[in-house]
Amino acid sequence: MPETALKYARSVCPLDCPDACSLKVTLDGDKIVAVDGNPDHPVTKGAICNKVRNMPGRVHHPDRLMYPLRRIAPKGVGGPEAFERITWDEAYEEIVGRMERTISDYGPQAIMPYSFYGNMGILNAEGMDRRFFHRLGATRLDRTICSVAGGVGFNYTMGAGAGIDPEETIHSKLIIVWGANLVSTNMHQVVYATEARKRGAKIIHIDVHRNRTSVWADEFIGLRPGTDSALALGMMNVLIREGLTDAKFLAEHTVGFDELAAEAALYTPERVEEITGVPADTVIRLARDYGTVSPAYIRIGNGLQHHDNGGMAVRTIACLPALTGQWAVKGGGAIKSNSHYTAVNAERLERPDLLADKTTRIVNMNQLGEALELQDPPIKFLLVYSSNPAVVTPDSNRVRKGLMREDLFTVVHDLFLTDTCQYADLVLPATSHFENMDLFASYWHLYMQLHEPIVAPMGECKSNFTLFKELGLRLGFEAEAFDITEEQMIREALDYPENPYIEGMTFEALRENGWMKAKLNGLSLFNERVPTPSGKIELVSERMKLAGLPAVPSYAPVSEGEEDLPFVLVAGPNHNFLNSTFANQESLKKLEKRPTLHMHRDDAATLGLVSGERVRVRNGRGEVVITLDAAENVLPGVVVTQGLWWEDGYEGRQSINSLTSQRLADMGGGATFFSSRVEVLKAAAE
Repeated sequence: MPETALKYARSVCPLDCPDACSLKVTLDGDKIVAVDGNPDHPVTKGAICNKVRNMPGRVHHPDRLMYPLRRIAPKGVGGPEAFERITWDEAYEEIVGRMERTISDYGPQAIMPYSFYGNMGILNAEGMDRRFFHRLGATRLDRTICSVAGGVGFNYTMGAGAGIDPEETIHSKLIIVWGANLVSTNMHQVVYATEARKRGAKIIHIDVHRNRTSVWADEFIGLRPGTDSALALGMMNVLIREGLTDAKFLAEHTVGFDELAAEAALYTPERVEEITGVPADTVIRLARDYGTVSPAYIRIGNGLQHHDNGGMAVRTIACLPALTGQWAVKGGGAIKSNSHYTAVNAERLERPDLLADKTTRIVNMNQLGEALELQDPPIKFLLVYSSNPAVVTPDSNRVRKGLMREDLFTVVHDLFLTDTCQYADLVLPATSHFENMDLFASYWHLYMQLHEPIVAPMGECKSNFTLFKELGLRLGFEAEAFDITEEQMIREALDYPENPYIEGMTFEALRENGWMKAKLNGLSLFNERVPTPSGKIELVSERMKLAGLPAVPSYAPVSEGEEDLPFVLVAGPNHNFLNSTFANQESLKKLEKRPTLHMHRDDAATLGLVSGERVRVRNGRGEVVITLDAAENVLPGVVVTQGLWWEDGYEGRQSINSLTSQRLADMGGGATFFSSRVEVLKAAAE
């Protein structure tokens, strides 16, 4: 095809990733033939990850769903042969009929949605779907599987999910990456940090696993899972004892320093070594670096919050920039999330006013397995979209058992026949984001982006927006809320005077420019005001005390759970998938090769295990067979595996979440993916 026949379009990456990259898409007619980074975007500047470069293979995958399907085989059987093709009218007729009968027999709370951010578009992830289920009166889903524990913890200290502008981190002289594999999950922060290093910065990576980010960093500090708050308190111990705090900043901008100092005094470097596995002299050196090098910036990741004590870990780390006054220094401070700056009008977007019964029950999405067994009234109708709960949800064997219920009617809206579709009664074909109009915001950089469709919906695919709009209208819901366009909903979302940072962001301006930056005056929100009850950074928090939590940062060990087993399992992300997305693309599976369990070589030797052999990882919830890597990438007593693989028949590709617990974290109802205990045996052992 001649170059002149090709067309180019601007797009946005829809993945649940901090970077929210602007894309340049090449089209040959109606086919996407290449996806590259858009060099004009101020932050992402043309650089994208390999996952996104492989998006043409996802959009035009031969297995992509193109029309609605109805189950003709028993539940638990997957593949195209388990379904028959039907029309959208037939699908809608069955869905509406079943919903009406369910409401008549059991009430609307017997219907439940299950979704997350498989598509980060605001309209398709948290717009028309929320309106629909509010108006229906269905059970409400508490979407807490990812970042909520740390978000709540950070907010207890700082009052909002906001940090510094990441574009300013090129000025940082010390960068601490804490609990994040940035090379795989936030590549443009790596770009900024690399630029800072060229200007003299030092980069320290703190994590439970030596990974790609550890290799890139100047220093790696490995610690035991769930001990992050103890390490932060140990740093505070040294900072306070050696006079490395900023007394003026503390007096003017914080409350509770004396209480925090008393708690930190208990965490001597020697005690911290016993708890964390980090040598005492490393604790001292880390604290001295943080107390003497300025600007100092902490990038707080998602990993450390997926423990029983994950909220407190983030709350504690969030106190460190206040102790040394780094919020007042360009390039200093921290980022956990910057969602606060680009917040839109959720009341208008989601329409909670449509929910007639404000006492309607709420189910935590991490406890789907339990909910499918124990709810009263029982969940009789489950509608899954933008998620693959059979793989991504904790205690997945219990989830699958619930999905097997013959009296549960399950509808899945997706691009592919995922593992969850093995249990679906109806499967509906979903559009990719390339086929939708939507609004995208980053939870790291400060730019909002408008996305306009660059190809028509393929086959008979529908977006989440269209699905729930049409269902609402078929059920006779109010036209003013449901008979609207994407453009109208975007205008409603942007009409939000309560957020001054998006003032001037209009549909017209975004259409013309493609993106606009939140208006941040000063170095961060906290230079203008601290939105806590006291109006200051809260080193002691009365809100936490009222919630039954320690008012000052503290350390509590990770729960041993229900079993006394020798290893803590950390099931983190890999480089080439995003959760289970892309795990059905051969090119990316080949790059990941196979699931691997990382174990310390001393533990392996004690068990008589060697690298490359197959091992069984098990606890009372399930068992996974996997290939062992015995080295020194983790501390003794810890095992790590990365990536969520589809159970496609390949030996070892079992859901690692069959081993993870439905236990909730200390704050926000967050997941405890990284606090499960397991034993490891030879694959041939009885």
